Amino acid sequence: MSDSSNPIKGMSDIFTPEVEVWQTLEDRARQVMTRFDFREVRTPIVESASVYMHSLGDTSEIVEKQMYAFETRGGKQVCLRPEGTAGVMRFVSGHLQDMQDGRLYYTGPMFRAERPQAGRKRQFHQLGVECIGTPSASQDAEVMALQAALFEAWGLNEVTFQLNTRGRLEDFPKVLEGLRASLEPHREDLCEDCQRKLESNVLRILDCKQSGCRAIVETLPPITRWMSGESVAYFEEVKSALDLFGVSYVVNPLLVRGLDYYQHSIWEVTSSALGAQDALAGGGRYVMSMGGKSIEGVGFGIGLERVLLALPDAEKKQIVSQEPPLTVLVSLGGEARQVNVKRMQEFRAAGIRVRMDLGGKSLKAQMKAASRCGARYTVVVGESEVADGTVQLKDMQDGTQQQVTSQDLLQRLTGA
Repeated sequence: MSDSSNPIKGMSDIFTPEVEVWQTLEDRARQVMTRFDFREVRTPIVESASVYMHSLGDTSEIVEKQMYAFETRGGKQVCLRPEGTAGVMRFVSGHLQDMQDGRLYYTGPMFRAERPQAGRKRQFHQLGVECIGTPSASQDAEVMALQAALFEAWGLNEVTFQLNTRGRLEDFPKVLEGLRASLEPHREDLCEDCQRKLESNVLRILDCKQSGCRAIVETLPPITRWMSGESVAYFEEVKSALDLFGVSYVVNPLLVRGLDYYQHSIWEVTSSALGAQDALAGGGRYVMSMGGKSIEGVGFGIGLERVLLALPDAEKKQIVSQEPPLTVLVSLGGEARQVNVKRMQEFRAAGIRVRMDLGGKSLKAQMKAASRCGARYTVVVGESEVADGTVQLKDMQDGTQQQVTSQDLLQRLTGA
């Protein structure tokens, strides 16, 4: 097969039966969002590069290594969106008067230039929520409850919410200073990447997967040690609110989020179904400067490819099996074809999934095509059936065939 018929590396075509699973996940998500009174916002795939460079931080891995950035013909620096939050914040900044208690969600493709692997494509799809407003522990808990409701609606019950805090923005200098002082005696034992992060992004050392670095990190005190009493109290309030909302969680003092805009609550959702790379989603409270305005909120992002990997096979099969059965109308001759065209439109208006050959193929070719496309029923009409107002209804599953009047056909197919 030639390269021209394949998608670009790290990007995928999505087709039946997988696309039916995608559609069902999206439909269920929209139902949950409606129950929680969140509204959808659709932002452009291409954004000004500055939207992400300013909001995600120049030293974040996304900006440093993963953004698809390029220059337009007019010389403007733009990029394919690598995540959803910054674009939504750009939108919110232009409508801030109407967004004091904005409850927004988004879904769509994102792009990152990273090494493709299972569940991590260069083009991937994300569902996210942004709840705009001043810090509120109960609001953080409600957003996590929304996320838990999504996983339940999708049939993902074996998930774990790992919770931590980054404290107030005012706490960051002391936290970073405390971490550097604690890690400095171990500098030579850290991996090369973590030695660099010791100066540029010390929080990410807590997230290093190297065994030597992890052994050092596990000896450190929790970062709450360097936070204000107000931040610690906020974290305790979040945990109490989660208990009230009925959301189970575990506190993970080593959890960090790699973006500079987070404050207070941060969390990650993991699933044992994903193996060693078990991260399913993440979220947290943030404060972001956009268009000269400071925007506060709490939200999360879920990688839908990761959800599909974690989804039990039985759930996927059930979703596909719920698709309405297909009926194919088979015509012998021009008059029968005209009758079937009218019938096909009547069936569609009644909610029946139906199709037919419109090009005058032979009976054998039409029946073969019906079998190939997975038809449950075929409705065969020839000259004699047109004359006496009947059809030949065949059940393609068990092979039985019977003559049915045109008046009874719709009732037979709908079960009404």
